[in-house]
Amino acid sequence: MDEGGSRLRRRVSVRKRARPSPGEPRQERAEEPGAGSRRRRTAEAQPLQSNDSDEDLFGDCDSFAENSFLAQVDDAERQCMQDPERGAHAAGLGAEGLRGAGGAAAAGGFADWETDEPVSSRRRREEASAQRGPWDGLPSSQVLYFGNAENPPAGAGDRRPEERGWEAPSLDAPIEAFPRSSVEQHQQPDDASSEARRGSEESRRKSLKEHLKSAMTGNARAQTPVFSRTKQLKETLLSEEISVAQKTMESSSDDLGPFYSLPSKVRDLYVQFKGIEKLYEWQHTCLTLNSVQERKNLIYSLPTSGGKTLVAEILMLQELLCRRRDVLMILPYVAIVQEKISGLSSFGIELGFFVEEYAGSKGKFPPIKRREKKSLYIATIEKGHSLVNSLIETGRIGSLGLVVVDELHMIGEGSRGAILEMTLAKILYTSKTTQIIGMSATLNNVEDLQEFLQAECYTSQFRPVELKEYLKINDAIYEVDNKAENGMTFSRLLNCQYSDTLKKMDPDHLVALVTEVIPNYSCLVFCPTKKNCENVAEMICKFLSKEYLKHREKEKHELIKNLKSISGGNVCPILKRTVPFGVAYHHSGLTSDERRLLEEAYSTGALCLFTCTSTLAAGVNLPARRVILRAPYVAKEFLKRSQYKQMIGRAGRAGIDSVGESVLILQEKDKQQVSELISRPLENCYSHLVQEFTKGIQTLFLSLIGLKIATNLDDICHFMGGTLFGVQQKILLKEKSLREITVEWLRDLTEKGLLQKDVVDKPKDESFHITKLGRASFKGTIDLAYCDILYRDLKKGLEGLVLESLLHLIYLTTPYDMASQCVPDWMIYFRQFSQLSPAEQNVAALLGVSENFIGKKASGQAIKKLIRFPFCYLKREDQKFGNFLKTVFSDGVMSFFVMCTFAFLKHCQAHISFLS
Repeated sequence: MDEGGSRLRRRVSVRKRARPSPGEPRQERAEEPGAGSRRRRTAEAQPLQSNDSDEDLFGDCDSFAENSFLAQVDDAERQCMQDPERGAHAAGLGAEGLRGAGGAAAAGGFADWETDEPVSSRRRREEASAQRGPWDGLPSSQVLYFGNAENPPAGAGDRRPEERGWEAPSLDAPIEAFPRSSVEQHQQPDDASSEARRGSEESRRKSLKEHLKSAMTGNARAQTPVFSRTKQLKETLLSEEISVAQKTMESSSDDLGPFYSLPSKVRDLYVQFKGIEKLYEWQHTCLTLNSVQERKNLIYSLPTSGGKTLVAEILMLQELLCRRRDVLMILPYVAIVQEKISGLSSFGIELGFFVEEYAGSKGKFPPIKRREKKSLYIATIEKGHSLVNSLIETGRIGSLGLVVVDELHMIGEGSRGAILEMTLAKILYTSKTTQIIGMSATLNNVEDLQEFLQAECYTSQFRPVELKEYLKINDAIYEVDNKAENGMTFSRLLNCQYSDTLKKMDPDHLVALVTEVIPNYSCLVFCPTKKNCENVAEMICKFLSKEYLKHREKEKHELIKNLKSISGGNVCPILKRTVPFGVAYHHSGLTSDERRLLEEAYSTGALCLFTCTSTLAAGVNLPARRVILRAPYVAKEFLKRSQYKQMIGRAGRAGIDSVGESVLILQEKDKQQVSELISRPLENCYSHLVQEFTKGIQTLFLSLIGLKIATNLDDICHFMGGTLFGVQQKILLKEKSLREITVEWLRDLTEKGLLQKDVVDKPKDESFHITKLGRASFKGTIDLAYCDILYRDLKKGLEGLVLESLLHLIYLTTPYDMASQCVPDWMIYFRQFSQLSPAEQNVAALLGVSENFIGKKASGQAIKKLIRFPFCYLKREDQKFGNFLKTVFSDGVMSFFVMCTFAFLKHCQAHISFLS
């Protein structure tokens, strides 16, 4: 009976309280004349009917009593006959109300008729309710995957009525309604036929009563909808196991429950979704450590492909299901976040928690506060920092039970490392109950990280598949051997017969190296640059035989078709030529949809070779039988030991390959450096808080004061002592103390107008508060090196925003740090500039970009002035610029800056009018 039934029960219970006891005289309601006297005579003539069954079919609802429900039916019928509009309404109501689930729907319909709610609004509400699916509460990221993740047994809710084991009345059963003609006849008085009409009335009323009695009795006797018994038992068992696990974790018992303090369903799901039936020995050891059981912070380090992520997932599920607290997982790249969302959404649906994506333009700040189900936030480094800030600001940081950081070694890499350090330092300072787990394959100075995170450490050298490392110099291949004098031993000569043309095109014998593996096995070729990835992919395909076209031909044809559909019919010409051979490039220039399709095709074996950049080595699960490093360089920088280990770690697929191979191609000139590369230890992780001062220590101080974590000098110094920089300060900045550094950067922020000193009596009590510009900068996560420039640009936009073209808006949303990366061909730029429309040239003049300036640049004159004028108008003439522009738009760089700019405007009161 649901909603209608609940209203009926409440109304009946009120009537029952007002009903006199059996011994007391019954008080009659005031009735309308005529109909009322007939109503009273009926009540006096007929005693109350009792249910002939031993069981009260309707509970508290006296549905068969003449003076209750059916009495209301009589009143409704008489009022319909007296008022044409009311009659039409009641007839429609009867048809609609009785068309539901038997008497339940009828009861709900007549009960609703007594209320003042209009039919139209009720219908709109019911239609809206019907349109809402069972996944409305899920985050959008999880909804994307629930269709693939959930394959429930055919439950009662999804089966036809005849399959449920209970009889559901037909929704289209014919219902007796008042014929309009008969209603009209009753409205015409006729003394001669009054007796006939009265008899006809009683007959119809009796017919309606009998119909209602029959429908309600049938509905009451019908069996309760029986849902899948197996599903009910599984849900009950899961709930009981979670309850037991919670008690076990609260006690000091050594009993770990069915699956490491988790319900046995979790183990079954890992078998079902990931094919994992048994954990490695190191994983069991790590999960049973005393430090893990006591919820101490933990750092663990193992080689790539060792199964680190599974341990983190089990710990996250313990926090979500047993301790009932939220979890944050921080990953380095958007692609890895999306991969993890896809992998864990199915677990969230089955186990009852939310999986929320915080990457690119996705994520809500602060996150939605949920009562029952807990949330797993999967975020990039930048979004994770913003999420933690929002939780601190709203006083909800304590709801975060666990933070997991993958690729912890990135804490020592530039501005992103500084942001990661700030995030972890804030969590440590503001929440003593939040556990931090860090994992990496390439950590060296673990002691510093242990001191910073106040963590235990676990290390192992386990690798499920043996990895053999090789170096290629000319035609010779050497195996890396640490026991040898120079770190390598001769293995074999490369067997290849190259024509003169092929030698010129492929001096490094890449074609020979990859054809030893593909198409039966997969191969990755790491290249120094994105352009080199595309060139190498094309070059290899030029020399592959036509036999490669026949391998998984239908699947590759389908892949090209899908690539066309997601890009409006336009496929990258390089991919169009290479995909039929099973080859593709993989770098940040791909859109997210292109990347997803290519990765799926590689995982299924339709594609057997990827030419890729180093970003693929940082966690995306695309292993290969052989990994080839095109050169010991990333862009123009020589390869680091940690980067090398990350790349070769992709070789060897657990459960598929018995061995993995890596081949590093080098020239004679690089032989000495490569010898040091393969023998030296991993690089240490050092704090970049001070080195990246505008994105590091200055941003940190601004957020500490803005969030009121620390507002005076002593508290800020105390906070800094708990950072990685505080641990390594004696190494990184010997000439200054931590307090001196703090005072210096606070003074700089005050001079920029981002902070303001509070007036205090004692210098020792020096404190600060954040200005409107400062708040806008830290809320918008704007690089402090550009916040004043952005302020001026937006202020100039207030004077006159040109909307005749998109050029002015593109200018305002182009990231400032991209300007230094742009080196256009100025002759092409000059030609494009001269073709701008008058409105677009007005934008250029407004922004201070004159034709004279561009002419001087085109003629080769040295000008120091840096411009941020949009380069998208270069179109396709400048090939050097193609990949750069593709990266800006496809990688979400511009959309992220747009979000930052919008947040900046929102919190900068001077620009509220511009925002509106």
